[in-house]
Amino acid sequence: MLQPAGEIRLPELADAWWLLDQPDRIAGFRLLEPGDAEEFFFDLTSSDQAELLLALTPAERRLWLRLLPPDDAADLIQEAPEEDRPGLLGLLDEATRREVTALLAYEEDEAGGLMSSRFARVRPDMTADEAISYLRKQAQGRTNAETLYYIYVLDSAQRLLGVLSFRELFAAPGNRTVREIMRVEDMVTVPEEMDQEAVARLFAEYDVLALPVVDDQGRMKGIVTVDDIVDVVEEEATEDIHKYGGLEALDEPYLRIGFFDLVRKRAPWLVILFFGGMLTATAVGRFEDFVTTIKGLAVFMPLVIASGGNSGSQASTLVIRAMTVGEVRLRDWWRVVRRELGVGLVLGLLLAVLGIGRVWVASLIGQPDNADTILFAVTIAAALVGVVVFGTLVGSMLPFILRRLGFDPASASAPLVATLVDVSGLLIYFWVASWLLT
Repeated sequence: MLQPAGEIRLPELADAWWLLDQPDRIAGFRLLEPGDAEEFFFDLTSSDQAELLLALTPAERRLWLRLLPPDDAADLIQEAPEEDRPGLLGLLDEATRREVTALLAYEEDEAGGLMSSRFARVRPDMTADEAISYLRKQAQGRTNAETLYYIYVLDSAQRLLGVLSFRELFAAPGNRTVREIMRVEDMVTVPEEMDQEAVARLFAEYDVLALPVVDDQGRMKGIVTVDDIVDVVEEEATEDIHKYGGLEALDEPYLRIGFFDLVRKRAPWLVILFFGGMLTATAVGRFEDFVTTIKGLAVFMPLVIASGGNSGSQASTLVIRAMTVGEVRLRDWWRVVRRELGVGLVLGLLLAVLGIGRVWVASLIGQPDNADTILFAVTIAAALVGVVVFGTLVGSMLPFILRRLGFDPASASAPLVATLVDVSGLLIYFWVASWLLT
């Protein structure tokens, strides 16, 4: 039960938010003190902000929407149902509406869709003292800059000429012009259509707090700040984890996505893997008589096949991660092959030794009872080496193949790799056994 007006605390509402239905959420939000309500609203995701806003009265809706900077307002409006977007845009003042409309023209996952159009800007012919005075007015004005860590120097056509920090500006003599202080050589810019993953890599590479976004004519459109990139990294990591687990990426929190939507996201890959499993069953059926003749083969089959699937999943995980952070590129495929071939061979030999030990233990209790123990141990060892090496190569190369074909390497999910290696691993296992035991 919600507490009386003014008595509910922000942490209590935050903890209970996911458990409340919409009427209780609205009631709880209205019970917060004004300062707590503002903090809580800003901490919500864009989709939750949109849902909350649309449930409020028109007057409350206008108040809260106008508190948001243009980039956050654009994110909120994008999350609202399409029929509600014009009404939300109409609640903004004319200047902000123009900014938000310009931002809505970009795709969500582009640099333009992430940027804020409010940034600290000066002209190159200003003196340092004039620039400081001008920036002070920007910081105090209604359309204040999102961040003042970096100051961007623009000409009359809004083309980016250079950048400088507040430290550099304050340290400079008051009569020096901005043109003399600004940096040009090491300036990093972001094209407005650059994908958000690529933008995130630039932030990691250059270790900056903000990057300027420019169009194809060099005109500055806005800035992307590091707090926006933190959200991007979380979003991209979540998407990759979902794909690697063998399902479509969820576009809502787990507890909020609909039951049938959850089934729809998971069913396609399960069906694909089911047909892959049918190939495994076909391979086993092909060698059914052989397995029946040498009973020990069936006993050790799960051990050998699982080893191949596990090694493949390990390799694909490492390569996908290396691709994601830019450590490995398509041209590095041969280096990866050589590296994983050596690693797979060593790991296969390690497991082969353990496999021989397992066969020896089995022989002490009379298993397998229809095969020469030494020859059978060699068979298991050879099969383990072959399956592990092959699984490692498949797991490491599949992300390269998918990237080359234009797909996301994360689609090389652990279940997919395991299924592919299961089928091929069975063929390797039975081929080695038929060669050594018959």
